[in-house]
Amino acid sequence: MSLWKTMNRKEDPGRYQKKDGHLVRTLKVRDFLALGVGTIVSTSIFTLPGEVAALHTGPAVAISCVVASLVAGLVAFAYAEMAAAMPFAGSVYSWINVIFGEFWGWISGWALLAEYLIGMAFISSGLSANLRALIAPFGLRLPAWLSNPLGVNGGLLDLVALIAIVIAAVLVSFGVSKASRVENILVVVKVLAILLFVVVGLTAVKRANFTPFIPSYRFTSHGPFGGWQGIYAGVSMIYISFLGFDTIASNSAEAVNPQKTMPRGIIGSLLIAVVLFVAVSLVLVGMVPYQQYLNSAEPVGYALRQTGHGTIALVVQAVAILGMFTALIGLCLASSRLVYSFGRDGMVPRTLGKLNQVHRPANSLWTVAIIAIVISAFIPFSFLTQLVSAGTLIAFMFVSMGIYRLRPREGRDIADPAFKMPFYPLLPALAFLGSFAVFWGLDSQAKKYMGIWTIIGLLIYYLYGIQHSALNDQ
Repeated sequence: MSLWKTMNRKEDPGRYQKKDGHLVRTLKVRDFLALGVGTIVSTSIFTLPGEVAALHTGPAVAISCVVASLVAGLVAFAYAEMAAAMPFAGSVYSWINVIFGEFWGWISGWALLAEYLIGMAFISSGLSANLRALIAPFGLRLPAWLSNPLGVNGGLLDLVALIAIVIAAVLVSFGVSKASRVENILVVVKVLAILLFVVVGLTAVKRANFTPFIPSYRFTSHGPFGGWQGIYAGVSMIYISFLGFDTIASNSAEAVNPQKTMPRGIIGSLLIAVVLFVAVSLVLVGMVPYQQYLNSAEPVGYALRQTGHGTIALVVQAVAILGMFTALIGLCLASSRLVYSFGRDGMVPRTLGKLNQVHRPANSLWTVAIIAIVISAFIPFSFLTQLVSAGTLIAFMFVSMGIYRLRPREGRDIADPAFKMPFYPLLPALAFLGSFAVFWGLDSQAKKYMGIWTIIGLLIYYLYGIQHSALNDQ
């Protein structure tokens, strides 16, 4: 078989169904809603709206949120149809394997892994910084060498980040049903805290802070500010906030009645997150002039303190830490299922694709946990944060175009799903173009590092995966 034919050989969906059938189906709609909201509404809702307003949009940050959510929503429709038709572990990786071929599945899955691993490191370090800031007024401080990554401000490792990932992995190791119970409780607490901020913040909103709503365009040292150029830059920056819904799809092999639970969980969690993001954005810029949020690591807490609500700020900051932990659980679940699917297919050592005696992918779970710990605890990674968006946007483009390959096979060798992406064939094209436009708006550093990550993935595929692929056994 030629190299090109080998790269394009497609996986049998029935084989995935059989292999993933050993995973226990316990997750219901409420679990997926909590998982999605827990991952989407995490660190970014407490930080990004203020930062984006100060750097690019001014009060119009809410418009950037809406536009970003519309693009994410289009992709969510495609995800919902794919997940209902093919409820396999590994989500994008497995779907693209079935409809495009092995090589394309690996590239899209490898890109998605960047989101999960860097996302886990980013969130755990954010949790660490906020927790240390919260306990500092009580005289509780860690030495610098245990507070920062290697080489940053005298740091050796970020101990709190390390512990946070270990706790999340331990919870997930007990099974998705137990992890989802913890997730459900923490998500409810987090949403209540966000609503508390919105209600209290509304009492301090000043109309003058919204004028002008869309400032005049000018180019600054941070890039475009104001006008539609600034709003576009804001979309690319804040889009990372709406990526969590894809973590739901990675757990579709453990869904009860995936035909219904997957679309409802994916689309429902995104809708809830959009409402919360827009509300927080509008209240935030209304409370304090947006210029004051420049270089602020905690704009929500800052706004509350500036308007005389110090106690509420303390409560919200404490809950923000819990919110970050829910996102960590979601990414831990998703990344372990993705790496499990890599091992299941022989793209990486097959031991990572094995289940333990209680039918859980423990090997892949602890592998991703260790990698995330290395990144967060030892490696300065602030320059890699946009890699999260870059990797996911590549996967989104594959899924959007994949609908055109999926439709002709539905009801034949692939199940005919109860949910289908509306306005076919228009919306899949719009989802692809929207994702490409956001990707194009990322800075050059993000694209460069995504290129390096892709080269590493190509080397793994050509030096290992293509020789050990499970398709070689057929």
